[in-house]
Amino acid sequence: MNVISSSIRAYNVLFEISAVEVGQHLYWQIGGLQIHAQVLITSWIVIGILLVSVIIAVRNPQTIPTDGQNFFEYILEFIRDLSKTQIGDEYGPWVPFIGTMFLFIFVSNWSGALFPWKIIELPQGELAAPTNDINTTVALALLTSVAYFYAGLSKKGLSYFEKYINPTPILLPINILEDFTKPLSLSFRLFGNILADELVVVVLVSLVPLIIPIPVMLLGLFTSGIQALIFATLAAAYIGESMEGHH
Repeated sequence: MNVISSSIRAYNVLFEISAVEVGQHLYWQIGGLQIHAQVLITSWIVIGILLVSVIIAVRNPQTIPTDGQNFFEYILEFIRDLSKTQIGDEYGPWVPFIGTMFLFIFVSNWSGALFPWKIIELPQGELAAPTNDINTTVALALLTSVAYFYAGLSKKGLSYFEKYINPTPILLPINILEDFTKPLSLSFRLFGNILADELVVVVLVSLVPLIIPIPVMLLGLFTSGIQALIFATLAAAYIGESMEGHH
């Protein structure tokens, strides 16, 4: 009986950790703005992880790379290849932006999948991956949209807007709508997939023993990385498209 009761208690703890609080947020008042505090906290943690990683990477570079330096150089080479493939020969200035997007989303997603944020209790709401909040994904998508327009304007000036009436002015509304739906698509694609993955795990934990959800959680790690790759790839593709000046 002691074994059964211990197992039940352990299962209840696991269920509480995997639960999702819908519509609950911890708010901070900053000036006249109401901020989602839990998103800021986890975003600062993710940014801190990235900054520490960068400091470690550049602290003592070697001519013959060590294992750690090899790892960071591999990541940089991967981001450069991704940017060059999607943007073209003028990819250089955009590597930091694409890399920042990819690494922030990747580390955010994995932190949500690996770290049990819910064991840290808040007065309201709960901690979760920053990308688990629609405001974060919208902000990332809007940054991509700003970069998209900046790339086109810096390359072609005001003649960039000629693309909206090519090949015929009749397509003007459709071309404008296309540019506005790009950030919307990026945002909901990222947010929807992350939220869906979390909900699947919650449902499985509530219905079946622990042994079943574990493979799904491992699959979630893989899909989290894929989502970061998709977002970065599309962001680079949009920037490259803007610089080319055609759809």
